[in-house]
Amino acid sequence: MRPLLKVFFIGMLISFLGSLPLATMNVAAIQISISEGVSSAMLFSLGSLLVEMIYVRISVVAISWIQRQKKLFRILEYVTLLIVLALAASSFYSALHPETEKNVVLSSTLPKLLLGAAMCAVSPGQIPFWLGWSTVLFSKKILLPRKDYYNAYIAGIGIGTFTGNCIFIFGGMLIASSISRNQHIVSWIIGGIFLATALFQIWRMLKRKNTPAKIMLPDEMTGKMKMKLEKIIHD
Repeated sequence: MRPLLKVFFIGMLISFLGSLPLATMNVAAIQISISEGVSSAMLFSLGSLLVEMIYVRISVVAISWIQRQKKLFRILEYVTLLIVLALAASSFYSALHPETEKNVVLSSTLPKLLLGAAMCAVSPGQIPFWLGWSTVLFSKKILLPRKDYYNAYIAGIGIGTFTGNCIFIFGGMLIASSISRNQHIVSWIIGGIFLATALFQIWRMLKRKNTPAKIMLPDEMTGKMKMKLEKIIHD
């Protein structure tokens, strides 16, 4: 396989698998698809995707500088936690008040493209994720410090993330159509997911408190996913 194609497909595969575990952005996309339709959810996902691609582009050319910004990451972690708690509270409010069909936070007047970009911009979880994988790819000399490699890598990441998000968006529509008369159930489920995400975020913050940051393969992936990706990388 040609080097550029290889880095493209590896970026796409990492991004696709990394977007599959439930997280703030894809759960938010599910709720938007249920309450406002596929087009709004697509715009939301595109907004978050654009910011993610910018972050990846910055990270591959400034790895050393980003690794030193520990205080900034801590601040962004708290901002993310507040956003997730607000999303959980809004979902529970919608569940308790069926006449309120939409999540108060996600149904803001801000265009969905900008809303997705803003929420992704303050979420630091993706930065160490891509720092970790980019470091691995640099060490294996799959990703080289060249513009064409960066472009292929980021293009693959964009396609992989968007494909993963589409699974959640259309899956959300399928769920909504099957329980159309019980929308409050969806709100309870999504609120529970947001609350679980917030609790997990608190646990991670407490666990990492006063410990040095390390660049490693992301915790969000299962062992099987890591093994598959490492096999492809080695091949």
